[in-house]
Amino acid sequence: MPAARDFGPRRFFLQKGGTMKDFSEALKQVPESPGVYLMRDKNNVIIYVGKAINLRRRVRSYFTPSSHGKSPKVLAMVEHVDHFEYIVVDNEVEALVLESNFIKAHRPHYNIILRDDKQYPYICIPQERYPRLLKVRQTKSDGGEYFGPFPNAYAVNDTIRLLQRLFGIRSCRLDFDHDARLRRPCLNYDLGQCPAPCVGLADEKEYAEQMDRVRDILKGNDRAVREQWTGEMHAAAENLEYERAARFRDALNNLDALQEKQKVTLARGEDCDVIAMARGTTQVILQVFFVRGGKVVDRRTFRLQEEFQESAEVILSSFLKQFYLEATYIPAEIYMETEPEDGDAIAAFLGDRKGHRVHLHVPRRGDKKELLRTAQANAEEQLTKAMAREARKERNKDAGIHALEAVVQRDLNRVEAYDISNVSGVQNVGAMVVFQRERKQPKEYRKFKIRTVEGPDDYASQREMLERRFDHGLHDAEEGKTLTGFGVLPSVVLMDGGKGHVHVAEEVLRERHLDIPVVGMVKDDHHITRALFYREEEWEMDPRSPLYEYLYAVQEEVHRFAIEYHRRLRSTEMMTSALDAIPGIGRKRRTALLRAFGSVAAIKKADMAELQAVDGMTKASAEAVAHYFAQHAAENVSDAAQKAVSKETANVTSERSLSKKE
Repeated sequence: MPAARDFGPRRFFLQKGGTMKDFSEALKQVPESPGVYLMRDKNNVIIYVGKAINLRRRVRSYFTPSSHGKSPKVLAMVEHVDHFEYIVVDNEVEALVLESNFIKAHRPHYNIILRDDKQYPYICIPQERYPRLLKVRQTKSDGGEYFGPFPNAYAVNDTIRLLQRLFGIRSCRLDFDHDARLRRPCLNYDLGQCPAPCVGLADEKEYAEQMDRVRDILKGNDRAVREQWTGEMHAAAENLEYERAARFRDALNNLDALQEKQKVTLARGEDCDVIAMARGTTQVILQVFFVRGGKVVDRRTFRLQEEFQESAEVILSSFLKQFYLEATYIPAEIYMETEPEDGDAIAAFLGDRKGHRVHLHVPRRGDKKELLRTAQANAEEQLTKAMAREARKERNKDAGIHALEAVVQRDLNRVEAYDISNVSGVQNVGAMVVFQRERKQPKEYRKFKIRTVEGPDDYASQREMLERRFDHGLHDAEEGKTLTGFGVLPSVVLMDGGKGHVHVAEEVLRERHLDIPVVGMVKDDHHITRALFYREEEWEMDPRSPLYEYLYAVQEEVHRFAIEYHRRLRSTEMMTSALDAIPGIGRKRRTALLRAFGSVAAIKKADMAELQAVDGMTKASAEAVAHYFAQHAAENVSDAAQKAVSKETANVTSERSLSKKE
C-alpha cells in the first residue's frame, strides 16, 4: 500500500450545539486534497469510512443543515457522529486502497460490508521437495500455489484423489526438506500410485514433470495431456497391449469426469470474471462467475446486508474494492451489469495489483452478455432462497415465542436472559440480554462485575446480579424511568441453568414482590440445551421444535455476551502483574514476555539468553528482569509482590482452561 503523506490522522470533535452539530471551524483545517475520512461515535468506534478527491468538500457535505439530497443512511449516520479523522494521500487510487484496508479492519456499521456465504476450499501445491496436493480453506503468502476456489469440499477431495492416482503424487506428510526417510515404502508404491520418494526410489526431475502436468490440469490446460494419453492408448492397442490401453482409456474418462463441471462458455480461451447482482428489500446477492481459458471453472455467491437502498453503482464499487483487495488472481477483464462508482480509480487500483491494465466492461451483446444473464439468473435464484430462509427463520422465531407464552400462560413482550461466567471463581461476571419478543435488543444488554462473591459460587453470583438488576429497576420505576433500561421490567426471566438457578431467581423476585415467571434453560453433559424447567417441572424439548430453536438462540446469545465480557476483563487484568514493578519493562515487553513464557513463574526461571531472545528485549531489560526476580527470591519478599506473581500465574492458567472449555 502506498505510504500516506504526513497530514494525519487529524481528529476533530464536533460541538454539541442545538439540533445540528457545528464544526465549521474544524472544517477550515481540512485540506482540499485526496484522502480517507473516518467518522467516529461518542465511544470512539469507527462507524463509517469513506474516501474523497477533495476531503473538505466531501466531509462538509455530510453536515450541511439541509437534508436535501442526503440518503437515509447519511442522515442516520450523522446523528451518531461525535468526531472525525482524516488521512491525506497523494491520489485517488491510494485513497481507495486505504479505504478498503480500513473497512476490512474495522467493519464500520454504515459501510457496505462484504459477507461470504461460505468459506470455499482451495487446492494448494506447497513449496517443498516432492510437493503434495492439499485442501485448504485460506490462501497464504507462503510461496505455495493455490487453485480455486472450488464449489464444495467433495469436489476438491475427488479432484485430489484422482490427480494423486493418475500422476503418482505422494499423499504422505513426510518432510523431505529435512531428509525424512522410511525403511520401506507404503502400499501406494505397490499399487503404482506413488514413486516412493520416502525410500529414495523417486526421480525428482520426473516427479516435477508430473506435477507440472497436474498444474496444467488445475489451470484447465489439459489438451496436451489428452493428446499424449490418446496417442499412448492407440499405440498400446495396436501392439495388442490391451490392459495398458485400458488404463489410458480409464485415465481419459477420469479426466472427462474432472472437467465436466466446467462449461465452455466463450469461444475464445480467455480469462475474465462476470459479476451479477440481485436485490431484495435489505439483502443484495452478488454472483461471480470465474472464467478461465474460456471455461466457467467456478462460481461464488456473496451476500450483502444493505438497508439503505444504495445505488447499484455504489454497491458494485464497495464489492470490487473488498473482493479484489486480497484476491489471489485478478483477470484482465471484469464484466458487470453497470459501471461501478469510481470505475476508473478501481481499474487503476486493480491494474496496479495485477501488474498490467484491468478493464471493467458492461457487455451489450454477444456471449459475454449471455453469460451475464446466466449469472443474473443464478443471483436471482440465490436471492429467492435467501429470502425464503429469512422468512422461515422469522416464522420459527414467532412460533417459538408463542410456544413459550403457552408454557407460562401469559403474553410476553420483554424477555430477559441471565448467565454467569468465571473460571474457577476467577473474575466472576454476569450478563443480561434482552429480546423484544423474538428480536434482540443489544442496546438493552447489561453486564455485571460480581463484587461480593469469592470463588466459583454460581448461585450466589446470580443472586447478586439479579438483586442489583431489580433493585435498580424498581428505583428507576419510582422515578418514572420506564421507557428503556432497568426501569422496564421483563415479562419473563430466563436463567441459564436448571432447578437451583430458577429457585434463586424466584426468591429474589419474591422478596421484591414481583410476579414475573422464571424459566430455566437446562443443558446436557455436552453443554447443549435439552429442556426447560418451569414450576418444578422439567419439559423435554424436540430439537426441531420452534420453542427449542428460540430458547437455544437466547441461551447462546447470553452465553456469548457473558464470555466476551469475561475475556475482556481478564485480558485487561493480565496487563497488570508483577512485571509492572520492573524498571524498563513496559506494556509491549510485558506482553511479549507473557506470550513467550506463558506465566510469570516461567519468566522467573528463564536465563539471560532466553530472556534476550524474546522480541523487543535488550540485554539491559533482560538483566533488569533477572535482577528483579533474584532480589525477590529471598525470604523477605513482600506480600504484595507474592500476590502479584500468584495472580499472574492464575490468570494465564485460567486463560488456557477457558480456551479448552470453550
